[in-house]
Amino acid sequence: QVQLVESGGGLSRPGGSLRLSCAASGFVFNIYTMGWYRQAPGKQRELVATMTPGGLTKYSDSLKGRFTISRDNAKNTVYLEMNDLEPEDTAVYYCNADRRGTRLDYWGQGIQVTVSS
Repeated sequence: QVQLVESGGGLSRPGGSLRLSCAASGFVFNIYTMGWYRQAPGKQRELVATMTPGGLTKYSDSLKGRFTISRDNAKNTVYLEMNDLEPEDTAVYYCNADRRGTRLDYWGQGIQVTVSS
């Protein structure tokens, strides 16, 4: 059974930092592209960042270098370090596992991140 379990969300003041974690199980983690997406109220889900099995990363241009994705294949976990948070970062953040070239694509349940003073 595939599971992606996000943790580390919550409330931050503008300028603060949060670190999201996504613990994966039920599939071969190290051959999947792992990613983070987010969905703000009234908006479509959008890409935040992805990392391939080989470590290549892709980020949303809007992040301006504030977020960093990383993965620990030994722990089957992907992380998202979020710095200098802005109110516009408020959203539900979703972990994704994508086996490119196949239809294998899994999502976590999502975790709320709220940035507010």
